[in-house]
Amino acid sequence: MKLRPLQDRVLIRLVVPVARSPGGILIPDTAQEKPMEGEVVAVGDGARDASGKLHPLDVKTGDRVLFGKWAGSEIKLDGKELTIVKEADIMGVLDQPARSKKAA
Repeated sequence: MKLRPLQDRVLIRLVVPVARSPGGILIPDTAQEKPMEGEVVAVGDGARDASGKLHPLDVKTGDRVLFGKWAGSEIKLDGKELTIVKEADIMGVLDQPARSKKAA
């Protein structure tokens, strides 16, 4: 099953960080904070203004984004936990460093 968000909504797969304290102690899921980072899985077409002109979204599929801690709605689709947020709830896109090429 595929889901295509409508208008200015974005479908995000949460990125769960490693759950260890600085001292190396494992932190259980119940004590962890909700992740605020995710990977964009799908985006809507964009929002329309009062005149009906379509404004495309700034994010695209594959972008790594930061969003508000309690933003959006959590859904479960094909056994995967995803979050749908409005583009306005996304605070920024994380730049992924370029991978260095190995010399042969």
